[in-house]
Amino acid sequence: MISIIIPTLNEAGQLPVTLEKIRANSAPHQIIIADGGSSDATLEVAKRQGAEIIRAEKQRSSQMNAGAKAARGEIFLFLHADTHLPSSSLSQIESALKDEGVVGGGFARRFDSNSIFLRGTCALATWRSRRFGLFLGDQGIFVRREIFARLGGFKEMTAFEDVDFSRRLAQCGKTATLQPAVVSSARRFEKRGPFLTTCRDLWLTVNYATGWKNYSAR
Repeated sequence: MISIIIPTLNEAGQLPVTLEKIRANSAPHQIIIADGGSSDATLEVAKRQGAEIIRAEKQRSSQMNAGAKAARGEIFLFLHADTHLPSSSLSQIESALKDEGVVGGGFARRFDSNSIFLRGTCALATWRSRRFGLFLGDQGIFVRREIFARLGGFKEMTAFEDVDFSRRLAQCGKTATLQPAVVSSARRFEKRGPFLTTCRDLWLTVNYATGWKNYSAR
């Protein structure tokens, strides 16, 4: 069984479609909503669709670690509330992990946007994932249960917990980048636009990579 762990905070608008897409997958799965204190209808949506709910400290890394503690599956999939899985995704994860050398991985990703610029960034992200085994949270990171335990889960970080985890995951063995791509919301690009938001993300990533910890505004 695959335990799908979704950290949420006021995601009532996005969550229904995300859960419907998961239900379209035929592989056995468990859905865990790790909520950080939603004040909207997020928990009502989760209950209606039969998801298990746990409450955790409002920080994505803490929420995902709490979800993993409640998970019963031998495979964990960490999924953002605004990221939609194709109907074949869970079976693809099972197939990829039939290779005992594969410890985990993620998916190629595209945004629900017609922006050519964003299509380009997604192509680069897929290349990065295949070449270096680095995945972002909206790519749907999956991992074997025993490997997650060996790594000690996600580090308690305000940002870049996904990059840190996938970097450590790649050091444990082979990772797989699966297609077709998951579809992630482009809503975070609405305020500044795709180009300026991507430049800001790159600046924060450089700060993180060089050890300057001033990246909490992500």
